[in-house]
Amino acid sequence: MANWNAEVFENEYLADGASDVHAVVTVTCSGAVEADTGGEAAEVLIIDTSGSMREPRSKIVSARKAAAVAIDAIDDGTYFAVIAGQSHAFALFPHEGGMVRADPRSRDAAKTAVGRLDGEGGTAIGAWLLKADALFDTTSAIKRHAILLTDGKNGEDARTFGSILDSLQGRFACDCRGVGADWDVNELRRVSSALLGSLDLIADPADMAEDFESMMAASMSRGIASASLRIWAPQGAQVLFVRQVAPTIEDLSSMRVAVSDLIGDYPTGAWGDESRDYHVAVRVPPKPIGSEQLAARVQLVVNAQVQASGLVRATWSDDSTLTTRINPAVAHYTGQAELASVIQDGLAAKAAGDDATATVKLGRAAQLAAQTGNDEATSKLQKVVDIQDAEAGTVRLKHGVDKLDEMALDTSSTKTTRVKP
Repeated sequence: MANWNAEVFENEYLADGASDVHAVVTVTCSGAVEADTGGEAAEVLIIDTSGSMREPRSKIVSARKAAAVAIDAIDDGTYFAVIAGQSHAFALFPHEGGMVRADPRSRDAAKTAVGRLDGEGGTAIGAWLLKADALFDTTSAIKRHAILLTDGKNGEDARTFGSILDSLQGRFACDCRGVGADWDVNELRRVSSALLGSLDLIADPADMAEDFESMMAASMSRGIASASLRIWAPQGAQVLFVRQVAPTIEDLSSMRVAVSDLIGDYPTGAWGDESRDYHVAVRVPPKPIGSEQLAARVQLVVNAQVQASGLVRATWSDDSTLTTRINPAVAHYTGQAELASVIQDGLAAKAAGDDATATVKLGRAAQLAAQTGNDEATSKLQKVVDIQDAEAGTVRLKHGVDKLDEMALDTSSTKTTRVKP
């Protein structure tokens, strides 16, 4: 049985007339590997086999090896399948469609099949994801996870692609990887965000196998198929947003599922033994000085059962020493969220040739990275800009920057550092 804990960090004191309450809720799970959530597991590998995967040849060769390593990491009894993705999707293994349970024999057969992967045709990521969803539906599996690899931009109509992603929210989780420098970070970020998975760059195809093995091992360790953050807010209050802020930033606000007029569930995906932080913002009607109010109740729910709970409070005060304090956790993650935004905006401006905006945005990024102690962001920023004064946010754009360095900065922009004690 899994053990859950929820801890709330906030400054509950509001000044006269103030209405917005911000809290960071840390949710921790232990014992997830041994937990039984009452369902079986299924894995789908989605491998881009479009024509671009043949150049350089190392991409398709590495994809074969990575797929084989991932297959070896699938636990016995888990349903699995492999999709080859081109302008359409087809089941590479098993050939007759459907999914099979992992055992030594089926794994060997699957590895033989992926050893024949080659490149031809175009890229249709939405179709690949729909195929995966159809395969999952041939099983009774509750825990559904996919790994998607591509090296290029999606060839589908943007509206069609968006509609597909909307239809698949909550259906399965998908970790996304782009290999090389010719894929679109924003496209894959849309997939990983909609399907509550991770996003990363594989700059060197030689690193693909290790990454695939790590992703599959992580999936196998997630004994909790799904959980939701349930938030109650009182009559007259408004939940402004709900964001996961660690280990990565994901805005869950639009994923709300109404339980009642005052209660909403926000999906958090599958869980292993881990801790995650969530930033919850609620607007309540202002009350007179000295008033106290419960602004929100935050609960972690699995299979409709509450596993952990925390309270967000509001107290109106005329003591400025209380009302002007910013909780360190809230301040930290507010900065991290802005950091992700300005990195992405700065890189977009740079790509559009707007060097002035890019300099301002990436300068602010350097400042925020320093303030929040995000050394990884600082290191990646230094490959794109010369940081002249981090405290002031003064930078100069570098010329002739390797596109892979820009993509590395972009894909890592939503990875956060935890609050330091």
